Amino acid sequence: MKTLTKEMQQAISPKMALDLLEQGNQRFINNLKVNRNLLQQANETSDGQHPFAVVLSCIDSRTSVEIIFDQGLGDVFSVRIAGNIVNEDILGSMEFGCKVAGSKIIVVLGHSKCGAVKGACDHVEMGHLTTLLKKIEPAVNDEKTETLRNSSNDSFVAKVTEINVKRAVQEVLDRSPILNEMVKKGEIGIIGANHNIETGEVTFLNDTLKGI
Repeated sequence: MKTLTKEMQQAISPKMALDLLEQGNQRFINNLKVNRNLLQQANETSDGQHPFAVVLSCIDSRTSVEIIFDQGLGDVFSVRIAGNIVNEDILGSMEFGCKVAGSKIIVVLGHSKCGAVKGACDHVEMGHLTTLLKKIEPAVNDEKTETLRNSSNDSFVAKVTEINVKRAVQEVLDRSPILNEMVKKGEIGIIGANHNIETGEVTFLNDTLKGI
């Protein structure tokens, strides 16, 4: 697998970028990862990087985007924070990744059995974690169908996880005029997704797709 150059990155459309991630996840779940010389890629990217995607995901140790999308060094910007929430620093990172560095798609990636989502469902308060979980609480409040509303209800947690992803996608568009304009012009795409930590499969939420 070749290391991405600026010319290769520029030739990738937002749709192609999404396809590359989908294909990579299919390789991962079928244990067919591409053979890469990572040391060579480290050398080839030492003077510059040209990733084709920005992925906002949780810090969960089972959700490493380079692994679950079968990507190499220099292929993706990985933005990680518990509960894949959005804040000013993350928006700035995304703006750098897309507007400055040329990435073609943003993915907001949630995952099954997310500890941060469970904490928000249980209204946990603990140090600085309290502030972080407050950012997930709107998704908890938006879920209206479940009567058992705590982390012991797997269905409730799953539904809140998906709502949280969708809210984050919209928040990126609402809070970043730079990224919103790029999406409207078709320069980048944005989409939400969920990673099943048991199977490894990533399901893209097509109703969140914009810019493609």
